[in-house]
Amino acid sequence: MATIKLPTVDRRLESFSLSDAPAWPDEAGGSFNRIAYAAVHVVADPYADIDPFVDAAVDWDATMDFRRRIWDLGLGVAEAMDTAQRGMGMDWPSSLELIKRSIDAARDYEGEALIACGTGTDQLIPDERTKIDDVIRAYEEQCEAVETAGGNIVLMASRALAACAKSADDYVNVYGKILSQTSDPVIIHWLGDMFDPALTGYWGSADLDSATDVCLRVLGENADKVDGIKVSLLDRDREISMRRRLPEGVRMYTGDDFNFAELIAGDEQGYSDALVGIFDVIAPAASAALTALANNDKESYASILAPTVPLSRHIFRAPTQYYKTGVVFMAYLNGLQSHFTVVGGQQGARSLLHLVELFRLADAARLLSDPELAVSRMQKLLAVHGIDGAD
Repeated sequence: MATIKLPTVDRRLESFSLSDAPAWPDEAGGSFNRIAYAAVHVVADPYADIDPFVDAAVDWDATMDFRRRIWDLGLGVAEAMDTAQRGMGMDWPSSLELIKRSIDAARDYEGEALIACGTGTDQLIPDERTKIDDVIRAYEEQCEAVETAGGNIVLMASRALAACAKSADDYVNVYGKILSQTSDPVIIHWLGDMFDPALTGYWGSADLDSATDVCLRVLGENADKVDGIKVSLLDRDREISMRRRLPEGVRMYTGDDFNFAELIAGDEQGYSDALVGIFDVIAPAASAALTALANNDKESYASILAPTVPLSRHIFRAPTQYYKTGVVFMAYLNGLQSHFTVVGGQQGARSLLHLVELFRLADAARLLSDPELAVSRMQKLLAVHGIDGAD
């Protein structure tokens, strides 16, 4: 049994023994009865001579290997979303390169490789001169680029639109204009301001009831061009209420990293499919749970995901926009990348004690695939902070 000394909030070191329960396997155990995307991170290139707060450098081989792992587990890849530091280190040219490489990898993958790609307006830097027509052109450019590459679209929320819209009608008109031009139905992403403060007041109102009504109006007026709506508000009751009001044929994709297990399981009136960042972290457990759910083994589904929920709530706790630090740290602990370097320099965005608690919760959820490796890498992080974690 692997052991390590970990710091506590009262500045002590205490011995921690990892569980001897086996980790979840790194392969799919069967088919699913839910559509499930993992919004995935990018692996930074630690050797690049760049200014990490300004520029992004990607280890393309390791990044594509991670996506193949997600497909091996039966999950889809949601590419170039906020989990991939979109607009927070990864600009539009870098994101388009990422999208093209992932689409090529999906074509070459032996088996089903579900992929959807984020489009937005992040080539715009909104200021007082930004107009609605600028937002439309930016969306058009990105949607055309993704469709030309052969990808399906996730229509992301726009900081520029939030900055220049004067009313709810501006949102209705922009989304209607863009959706009228897309070749295939898209997933619309409503990202809450806890993930990105620049999106406060999206859909034309800071009142979430009013905003929900506007979003549903957009969905209703364009239902034939919408595959689904991904809601990332961390609000269980709002998502369920909205799910029950969706137009016929429009899916709810939960983006709720606090309540995903319950929302995916659903109730007597329906369920949510999934497009969540936490599936990057818990992919083996998610795959096993979704297989159990498809086999109508709801008890196993619930028991597999139960310990992943505290882990997810910890990773996504406020300030939520720094959750990528925990996502990448988990990949480092599990040997899925050789270093703990985050695009945008965000490896320093969470405290040591935050990462120590993440380590404990990951062990409880059976998500440390090689305990000895995880202990070794945790000890390296402790050493950087002047702590000897040897037990």
